[in-house]
Amino acid sequence: MTAQPMGRCPQCGAWNTQVEEIIQAETAAPARLPGGLSSQSKPRRLAEINQETETRWHLPIGEFSRVLGGGIVPGSIVLVGGDPGFGKSTLLLQMAIAMSHTARVLYVSGEESEKQIHMRATRLLDEKSVRAEALKDLYLVTETSLQAIFDHASQVKPAILIVDSIQTMFLADMRSSAGSVSQVRECASRLRELAKTSGITVFVIGHVTKEGLIAGPRVLEHIVDTVLYLEGDRFQSYRLLRCVKNRFGATSEVGVFEMAERGMVEVTNPSEAFLVERMVNTPGSAIAVTMEGTRPLLVEVQALTNHTNYGNPRRTPNGIDFNRLLLVVAVLTRRAGMNLMEQDVFANVIGGLHIDEPAADLAMAAAIASSYRDIPVKADSVLIGEIGLSGELRHASQMTARLREAAKLGFKTAVVPKRMKSVEPYPEGIQVLEARSLREALGFALLSDVFASRKKTEE
Repeated sequence: MTAQPMGRCPQCGAWNTQVEEIIQAETAAPARLPGGLSSQSKPRRLAEINQETETRWHLPIGEFSRVLGGGIVPGSIVLVGGDPGFGKSTLLLQMAIAMSHTARVLYVSGEESEKQIHMRATRLLDEKSVRAEALKDLYLVTETSLQAIFDHASQVKPAILIVDSIQTMFLADMRSSAGSVSQVRECASRLRELAKTSGITVFVIGHVTKEGLIAGPRVLEHIVDTVLYLEGDRFQSYRLLRCVKNRFGATSEVGVFEMAERGMVEVTNPSEAFLVERMVNTPGSAIAVTMEGTRPLLVEVQALTNHTNYGNPRRTPNGIDFNRLLLVVAVLTRRAGMNLMEQDVFANVIGGLHIDEPAADLAMAAAIASSYRDIPVKADSVLIGEIGLSGELRHASQMTARLREAAKLGFKTAVVPKRMKSVEPYPEGIQVLEARSLREALGFALLSDVFASRKKTEE
């Protein structure tokens, strides 16, 4: 569409009043951070740098503190990612409330109004507690301009800054829209500079799309110090806060929470919580001991086999890697004498957890065999071990910690791979049955002697 000349104003009807005016985009000055980022840096000897006595701040939320490595490191930047609606904002608001008793906290939201945040805080606590004198150091602001946030930070001088979320923030000197790759990356870089120069600990919330698009937290993982992911099943109440990167602590640490009406509740004994609704002596159920970081977790693995009504049998996992399920089914078919090629196989991990380590192979195989033969797995037994393609069992790491956790929860028997050399004795309170093959392990685990007989080659 081309522009048409006009001699008469369409509004007032006057002639020869139109004036040409060239509109130019305003060039905003580059955003400057409080704290003197433009100051010249100076190389220093490592021995000359004084280490502060207190390197971490105590965080009253134990599961959160565990994942961070024991507390909050001053001057660090932490990314908390996860799908929308998983409780990221709720968890960080709880953290802000807890830390406001000992430090000044600034909570910045680009998605909710101040009244909406107040309503959420009232749901987590109550109206009286929200307005208590103890929360006087918790400040709220609704803002999406990063430069305005820096101005607020220079006035409030918080020890902790929470940004919810990074996808809503923008810099005025960049022409791209909020949430774009360039905006997200540049905003995160400016927040990192703020943290390193001022000593403010910055928590950034980032949303992950179903397709894992580049505008999600994965773009920011190399910028921040710590990356936490909130995982779980949308239809389950349990949430896992997993650490995938931590410059100040161990990675792969996991904190377990339960999403309740009053927010995210810590689950201090997750193994017991995952097994509380378990039905004993039921075919198709087995107990696996998986490691989440340094924490052993006992989870129930369920399986169901049924004669297929279609040409190709279905393999449907939930909480289990699809390829691991295919491998276990193939080994059971070829090495354990089960005709699973005409069976639909469904496998599920109770509690909404996702198991991706091979040490859960034996429990998965026992659950499938139990359902196929309609024979229960011994109720007081756990199964630990990786299954090889030849039907052999392979050792799992941190076996002592796994067995100690199983014994603490009252399990009497553990079926594990036979170790070639004795490194350390097994813990007391639990009987350990060593098996070299899958067939032998099933003979130990099932309440029948169907699998007790072995071939001479396996002996």
